[in-house]
Amino acid sequence: MSLQKFTYQKRFQLESGQSLPSLEIAYHTFGTLNKERNNVIWVCHALTANSNVFDWWNGLFGEKSLYNPNDYFIVCANNLGSCYGTTGPLSINNETKEAWFNYFPQITIKDIAASLELLKDHLRIDKIHTLVGGSQGGQIAQEWALQNKNLVENLILIATNAQHSPWGIAFNESQRLAIKADRTYYSNTTDAAKKGLCAARSIALLSYRGYNTYDVTQKDENYNKTNNYASASYQRYQGEKLVNRFNAYSYVRLLDAMDSHNVARNRAETKELALKQIKAHTLVIGLTSDILFPLAEQKFLAKNIPGANYAEIDSSFGHDGFLIETEKLSKIISIYYANEKVKKDKLNLQKTNN
Repeated sequence: MSLQKFTYQKRFQLESGQSLPSLEIAYHTFGTLNKERNNVIWVCHALTANSNVFDWWNGLFGEKSLYNPNDYFIVCANNLGSCYGTTGPLSINNETKEAWFNYFPQITIKDIAASLELLKDHLRIDKIHTLVGGSQGGQIAQEWALQNKNLVENLILIATNAQHSPWGIAFNESQRLAIKADRTYYSNTTDAAKKGLCAARSIALLSYRGYNTYDVTQKDENYNKTNNYASASYQRYQGEKLVNRFNAYSYVRLLDAMDSHNVARNRAETKELALKQIKAHTLVIGLTSDILFPLAEQKFLAKNIPGANYAEIDSSFGHDGFLIETEKLSKIISIYYANEKVKKDKLNLQKTNN
């Protein structure tokens, strides 16, 4: 399915108190909504991904995968603030007739979730069978499940947290510092801060992988080397790769949004009390080698979301494992669905007997 767009013509209020004159949301859908309208799988994507979930989560989504478009109506929208079609820093401000660039207002995870609610209404979806998200996508999924408590039947949260940690914020600030140290950031042009963005991505990769991953994948076997090490080349390559497909202003705003994540803000006195408001049947999945969203954060979610299930994936890929370990993810999610069906069948039997 090709990229589609929905335009919300009214002013879109942001949590900061600022607003956008209008809102455009770019999204993909795959498959067909059934007659009962109960086969919706909605994906919330991570930091620099896009709405084409078949492209970046292949193995979990696809015709030979767990989430098959022949069985489900799959929806993924590009996040507010990104640079893949949804309103963001590269969009034209209708009031000034110029691109926003660095003047694009600060956005939060709550704002992103609120934008998805508008698209959901546009698509006339009343119920989501499964809402799934990893990393920042998991933050968005939590927030949406809290904003609309009766919308989601199954909530799958992977490598994410209830509040972004000081550790995670520190990594994000280091990336923002790298971007803004590139003086072209303040030029407010489409190609601004490419060198800064490259450096920022290099910093991010350290948190996405970790010591053991680099020791396995980037070790130099030539002990006579004194330069051009594999890991150094890898850092440059990954930085340049992101520069070729993303934008520094969007990157900064999405890092800001991630830092804002806190399910308790303006909702409850504690995160524990906020999570107890989630009504969806929930599966939380952590990755053993994840240093950015360590297992303790997933265990906290599972402990405080009523009736939540918890599973771990033993992976050597760190945080990036949530994108790579699709076979293990598929198995865990399939078991979860089977167990939920057993619970539902037992409940229906009890109702019948009573």
